[in-house]
This record gives sequence, structure tokens and C-alpha cells, in this order.
Amino acid sequence: MALIVQKYGGTSMGNITRIKNVAQRVKRWHDNGHQVVVVVSAMSGETNRLIGLAREITTDPNPREYDQMVCTGEQVSISLLSMALEAIGVEAKSMTGGQVAIRTDDTHTKARIQSIDTDPIFNELNAGRVVVVAGFQGIDEHGDVTTLGRGGSDTTGVALAAALKADECQIYTDVDGVYTTDPRITPKAKKLSKITFEEMLEMASLGSKVLQIRSVEFAGKYQVPLRVLSSFDDNADGVFDDNFKQNVGTLITIDEGDDMERAVISGIAFNRDEAKIVVRGVPDRPGIASAILSPVSIANIEIDMIIQNASDEGFTDFSFTVQRGDYEKTLKILNERVKDEIGASEIFGANDVVKVSIVGVGMRSHAGVASKMFDTLASNNINLQMISTSEIKVSVLIQEQHLEKAVKELHTAFGLDREDGESKVAG
Repeated sequence: MALIVQKYGGTSMGNITRIKNVAQRVKRWHDNGHQVVVVVSAMSGETNRLIGLAREITTDPNPREYDQMVCTGEQVSISLLSMALEAIGVEAKSMTGGQVAIRTDDTHTKARIQSIDTDPIFNELNAGRVVVVAGFQGIDEHGDVTTLGRGGSDTTGVALAAALKADECQIYTDVDGVYTTDPRITPKAKKLSKITFEEMLEMASLGSKVLQIRSVEFAGKYQVPLRVLSSFDDNADGVFDDNFKQNVGTLITIDEGDDMERAVISGIAFNRDEAKIVVRGVPDRPGIASAILSPVSIANIEIDMIIQNASDEGFTDFSFTVQRGDYEKTLKILNERVKDEIGASEIFGANDVVKVSIVGVGMRSHAGVASKMFDTLASNNINLQMISTSEIKVSVLIQEQHLEKAVKELHTAFGLDREDGESKVAG
């Protein structure tokens, strides 16, 4: 008998027929003798509907009331799935984040999990029930409902798996695994049988929408076996073999393995949610970066890529990127609070840019990866506006109009189109 945590996204829970299909899948695992905890998202489109209602009232809703409202979508889902399970003979109990006691900080709309009380869940599991938990939500020290940010149900699932010491956390979604890139961009994208936590963390942070970045952080930190599966694929629902393994979906693992060492690039990620800010003509002196970025950070705006140009006669240009939703707010902060204070000559930006990244642990042992990326883009007349690197990734900022061409050309250039699946640098 194994303890399995399964998470189903909004598409998997999109209507009553799909909820009944989820119930049948959960029943098969339960009937095979496994203890099952199910984490669910709101039904597809429901969260957006609720957000739309709030915006009809105000463009700046109170964060506490926003969380109180937007979490109701998951509460509908857990009740419906529990009813569906009961209807096919499986005892089930639904629980909100507060009932489980998923404790978070009090940062509404972007709360972080601090602790989980596992006793309420184990009590139900030991009584033979399936436990259905509302994803995306927790409760703070004041007893107020908090939410974990969009995609937070993934984080709930992995955090529960870590706290319960589950044998595996299965993330069921509308895709059957992690691909070398988005198949909607290039049909030559291939499903990966496995990928390291490190690579998946980079992919998630760089724009891959398969998993939320915090869920990957949790899984890597607590070494939770994590598998991405399709809720529309009956082959994703089987019994484990003697070694507690499956050959479906994509396994996210801490072990790079010999075969993964040969893969120079595992995938290509991209992020449309980018905007560039340029602070021109600032004095090149110590502390200038802090003077520019601190007011932005205090406003809870996340900063991504950063570039400071070489000094020219004591002055320099400073550029960085933020999410598109924070673009106007960032410009306002800099123009009102920073420009005159630091003596900048001009502050401007662009929100028609995207970030494209190549990711792979094999980059550690292969030279020439970055230059091949730059050569490929240059040969397709794609200009690079910003560049950032780490041990296992190279990211570039380009005009949005070039996104699809860049991804397709890089996918081919690094051999990810190949049937043998081995990426390459030369040749």
C-alpha cells in the first residue's frame, strides 16, 4: 500500500463529466489498496469569473476580501468530487485549507506555506476515506483565508506530499508530461520521460506553465517524487511495478543519471509576461542599483533580468525587466520617486518583449552552448536586447514578434527535433 497525493487542475475538473472521470480514476487507485489524498483546483474558468466580478466592483479590491472570494472556486470543486466519489461507493471527505490547517503567512494573494497539520488527514485516511483538499488556499495566524497565487494548487499538492511523506505526488493536467518546449509553438516538441528538479525549476521560473515554480521548489527541497500526467490518458492510471515505478508522464527527479548527462539542452522555455525598463544617464557610482531597485522591490514588484552598461564619462544606463502587469506601476514609481533623486536623464520602457531560454544540466560539461544560441538567433535576424545566464540556462530578451521563430529555430539547432532525443552543440 502506498500513500499517493494527486492534484487535478481546472481543466481536469472542467465540468461534471470530467469530475466523474476524476472520481473513477481516484477509485481505481483506492481499490488497489492505496491511500489517496486529492488536491483540486477550481473548475476551468471559475477563478477568472470570480476575478471579473471583483473588478466590476473595484479595480483595487481589499486583499483580504479578494482571497475570501476567490478561494470559493476550489471549495465547490472539493464538494463536487467528494459527492462523485461517494456516488460510486468510495468514502470521501472534503477539507478546505483551513480545515487541514495549512498555515501560511498573512501576505494575501501571494501567501507562503509555513506549516501543515497532518493529523486531520491521517485520521481520515486511517478510517479508509479518500481526502479531497482544496488547493490554492491556506489560513493565516489571524484565522483569515489566504491564497497562494495563481497555480497555487500545485504548491498545495507538493507541500501536502512533503508533509505526509507521500510515496509520490502526481500532478494531473491537460498535458501528458513535460515537453522540450510548448507543442503549440512547434509540433516537433517531444515529451521528456524525466527531468531533474534543477532543470524543472529553471523551466518553471522561465515561463513553462506545466508546474508552478514554488511547487518545484518544495519538491526539490523535500525530495518528493513528482510526476506530471494527463488526466485524459487512461494509461496514466496504473498500478506501480515491484520497484514502485511507472513509465508514464514525466518524472521529476533529483538524479541526473548517465543519460541525462548526455543531453546538452533538455528544453526551451519562454515567457510572454515581460516588460523592459530603461533608466538612462545615471551617475556611475556605488549604490546606484540599490537606489533604482529598492523602491520597486518595496512595492512588491518582482525584478528579473538586470543589465548595467559600461560607464561613459561617469554615466551609465541601467535596464531591468518586470512582469507586464507591473510595467506602468514601475514607470510611475521611478519617474515620481527615483528619477530626480538620482539625476537620471530619462526613464522609459517597452512591453512588447519576451524572454526565451535554453535549459539543460548538460551545459555544465559542454562549451559553446551560448554562442550556438546567439549564432542561431543572429542568422534569423533576431536582435538580443538583454542576456542572462546561469550554470544550466541562457536567457535572452527579444521582440515578441520573433518568439515563435526563435523557439522553432533553437529547437532544431540543438537537436531537440531528432528522433534519438539527444541535443547537441556542434554539427
